[in-house]
Amino acid sequence: MTLSKPSGTNIKSFIGHVIQRIRRNHGLEHATLHVLSQRKPTTSLAGQSDYWGFWIIGDVSQTEVQESALEALRRLQAGENRLAVHPYCGTNLVASAILGSLAVGSVFIGRGKRSRSKLEKIPLAIALASLSLMLARPFGAWLQEHVTTSADAAGLQIQSIRPVQRGWMRAQRVNTRG
Repeated sequence: MTLSKPSGTNIKSFIGHVIQRIRRNHGLEHATLHVLSQRKPTTSLAGQSDYWGFWIIGDVSQTEVQESALEALRRLQAGENRLAVHPYCGTNLVASAILGSLAVGSVFIGRGKRSRSKLEKIPLAIALASLSLMLARPFGAWLQEHVTTSADAAGLQIQSIRPVQRGWMRAQRVNTRG
């Protein structure tokens, strides 16, 4: 599979197309994980999306992934947009890191080079870091909804699903088009 810019397309619209395709696959990956988690609640699962589709990593069969991905696609196309946002997405980790860094950094940036003045700011830094962690979950969900995923599954199709085994790791590759 290659990724090449169609002739007559400017680079800005091409990059936009690539980003939107990844966001749509990311949304379908999340929706598939939601469906799989409902069907197999004790199974640890993970996902990874790219331009061509996504990976489902965990102890699930090709048939289970196929059935779940098709249901997820149908539900997204029926308007269940909430399926595109997942509570365990890496975007939530990024949100936590951004907010925590900004909170703690804002306390220690500025004047006061004495060690004592820095030590006196530690309680404030802890309080702001705690607050940032409380805000990170809704901020992460917002980032998923508006930046890293898309629930727009119009025209999206599952092209193929193939199992991959690497040592102890079991995964399913889901290729999409549209």
